[in-house]
Amino acid sequence: MRTFALVVNQEKPRAVELKQRLQTLLDSEQVGTICVDSHRQLTEEASRLDSVELAFVLGGDGTLLGVARHLAEYHIPLLGINAGQLGFLAEAEPTDLEAAVRSIIAGKYRLERRVMLESAVYRNGQLVDKLLGLNDSGIAKGSFGRMVTVEVYIDDVFLDAYSADGVIVSSPTGSTAYSLSCGGPIVIPHLQVMLVTPICPHTLMSRPCVIDGDQQVRMVVHASHDDLGLTVDGQVGVRLLPGDVVTVKKSNVETTLVKLGDRDFFSVLRTKLHGHETPARS
Repeated sequence: MRTFALVVNQEKPRAVELKQRLQTLLDSEQVGTICVDSHRQLTEEASRLDSVELAFVLGGDGTLLGVARHLAEYHIPLLGINAGQLGFLAEAEPTDLEAAVRSIIAGKYRLERRVMLESAVYRNGQLVDKLLGLNDSGIAKGSFGRMVTVEVYIDDVFLDAYSADGVIVSSPTGSTAYSLSCGGPIVIPHLQVMLVTPICPHTLMSRPCVIDGDQQVRMVVHASHDDLGLTVDGQVGVRLLPGDVVTVKKSNVETTLVKLGDRDFFSVLRTKLHGHETPARS
């Protein structure tokens, strides 16, 4: 019997309503379902989802990012149904729910693998924490902290010392997130690269940099205050101290997203970031 997971952000009323509709549709197709609260049960229930064909993720982009971090090691494909605002990572809108279910039941979908980033924090040479993310890892000052200086090395070769509000290292998936707001380039998701983007650098010469996905970024933090932190996907993080070293590299695990139909990346980009679809030219 085919089994699908329904991972629901219970804090979003729209997601709860979508879950009822989706459950009814899947019941009519006589397939099995496992329902999980994305915020409270995912860590405990993740291993139980190991045998599911794919997971419907009902929520916004933040919900999908959190689910990706929890389920990446189980290699479960994720299908985002947008119950949030932008929904850049979602593959379907609520109005598309019936059509999406028909495509999934018929096996008319493809899988797209996305690079994930592994970040590690070292203090006095000792590992403090290790974090996994789909979008990005960012070193930044706090709300009231002064600028920080971050020395950045690529495979131990010095790149630059950024005096700024911080530095972001992002995956291609994360190129349309925080990095984009800081002037970073948009990168097609299937590329095996990483982006290094300074946040509000105090110089006219600092520019984002694209590096190979197999390289490692090492960042040394310098500051006259301790209002510092490392944040992954804008959701989880570690408090940093001056002198801490943060490394970021491509993870051994990936996130697999379910893609429906023939929507291309640039169509999604225009629709989500411009608010409209540009008519095709003859």
